[in-house]
Amino acid sequence: MTNEADAAALVEVLTRASARIQRALDRSAAEHGVSPTQARMLSALRDGAPTMNELAGQLGLDKSSASGLIDRAQVRGLVRRVPSQRDRRSVRVRLTGPGRELAAEIDSLVASELATMLEPLATGQRSALASALGQLSAPDQSACARPGS
Repeated sequence: MTNEADAAALVEVLTRASARIQRALDRSAAEHGVSPTQARMLSALRDGAPTMNELAGQLGLDKSSASGLIDRAQVRGLVRRVPSQRDRRSVRVRLTGPGRELAAEIDSLVASELATMLEPLATGQRSALASALGQLSAPDQSACARPGS
C-alpha cells in the first residue's frame, strides 16, 4: 500500500468510527429529550463554568446560536447564567443540579456504548488508540476540527 492508500483507509476508518460515536450521542440525547448539541453543551459544562463566548467556541457555534441553546436549557432548569467574578461584563454558564444529573446520565450511556464498541480491542490496542486520539484532540489541534478556522 502507498502512503496515499494508507491515508485514505485511515480517513475512511475514522469517518466510520466518528459516525458511530455520533449515533451513540444522538441516541443518548434523544432518550433524554435533548438535542445532540444540548447534550454536548451539558457535557462541556461538567468541567466548569465557561463564559458564554468560551462555550460557543467549544461547541463551534456563533454567539447567537449558543445564546439560544443556553436560553432553552435555562427554561428547562438545566443551566443558569451567573455574573463573572473577574469581569462584570461577562456572564458564565453553570449547570444546575438537574443539569449535572442529566449530563452524567447522557455521558454514562455514551460511555457504555463506546465500551461495547472497544470490546474487541486488546488492552495494548486500546492504549495505543487512546494515545493516538489524545494527540489528535490536543487543544492546539482544534483548528483542524473546523474548516476555515
